[in-house]
Order: sequence, then C-alpha cells, then structure tokens
Amino acid sequence: MWKRLAVLILVAAWGYHWWSHREFSREPGVLVLEPPQQASVAGISQRYAGGAKITPLATFDLRARVLGVKRYRFDDAAPLAPYDLALGWGRMSDSEVLAAIDINQSGRFYFWSARRLPIPREEIVASSANMHIIPANDAVRADLGRLRVGHVVRLRGFLVMAERREKGVWLSSMSRTDSGNGACELVWAEHVDIVE
Repeated sequence: MWKRLAVLILVAAWGYHWWSHREFSREPGVLVLEPPQQASVAGISQRYAGGAKITPLATFDLRARVLGVKRYRFDDAAPLAPYDLALGWGRMSDSEVLAAIDINQSGRFYFWSARRLPIPREEIVASSANMHIIPANDAVRADLGRLRVGHVVRLRGFLVMAERREKGVWLSSMSRTDSGNGACELVWAEHVDIVE
C-alpha cells in the first residue's frame, strides 16, 4: 500500500516537473528584433552575493527568446550564479531558424550545431549568448525557476565582475560578437519578466 502510494507520488512529481518545464512552442517569425542594450557605468556601488564582491561594469537590458535554461546546484559557481540562460534575438528568436539548430548547455557553456546553417555563422554568434545569471533577490531567483525554453523574457540589471575569494575573478563579456571561453555574459539580474 505505502510503496504504491510512494510510486504514485514520485510519478506525479516527475509529471509535474516535466509539464512545468516543457518547451513553449512558437509559430515561425522573429520574436525579438532589437539586440541587448548596454551602457557604461561609473560610481555604481558594489554588491555582495554568493561569497563574491560584485562590481557593475555596464547597465544591461534585453528582450530575448529563451533557447535553454540550465540550473546549476553543485559546481563552485552555483552559490553565485545558479542559472545559465541561452538567449536569442533577431533571427535567433525565429522558430523556423531554430528548427535547424541543435542547442545544448553543459559545464557553463552553450553549444549549437547544425547540419546546414540556416543563417550565417557570424549572425548566430552575434544574435545569441549564454548568460550566467546572478539573481539580485529571492523574487528574481523564483522567476528564473519559472522560465521555459520558448519564453520571451525581459532581463534588466548589470554586466558585472565578480571577485571570489580563492576562486579568482569572473568577468563578464562586454561584446555580443565574441565566442568561446570568456564570451559569456555575467549578469546581475534585478528584474526577470516573462513577456510572452
């Protein structure tokens, strides 16, 4: 009796998790036209989170389609940045383009591949990014947990540098056209809103 009940509870929990995290389907078409906006800052006070001193480098504001959501719990950066978001804008927010691209996240990186490129490689790089997200508060952390692939999200905050004792400096990319190691944005997120 108890074993059957336990199995039913586990199945129900797994089903709820799958249902709440399934991909949000979209019709073809560009969902987000504008690229992320950033502006240099000076004199913004430092913050502290996850055992790190956070220095804002630029304001950051973007709307983007969620291409991937990866929750990190056990790596050494998880206390600071528990979520990575792979995000796309321009033609990287179009379902027709994305249907030809395989997207994965692992080890704090975002990987993509395609048998045949639907748009130029340079455009894929400049119109998508993996972003390490530092939630500014518990409400933002909860909002990050609700994101699904396919959502359009608005994210506002700062690109930052994080100085972690005994783990060195983690520095945000300041460019949307770089790729590879060091190309991810490190974002102090003050607002995360699901737009549609």
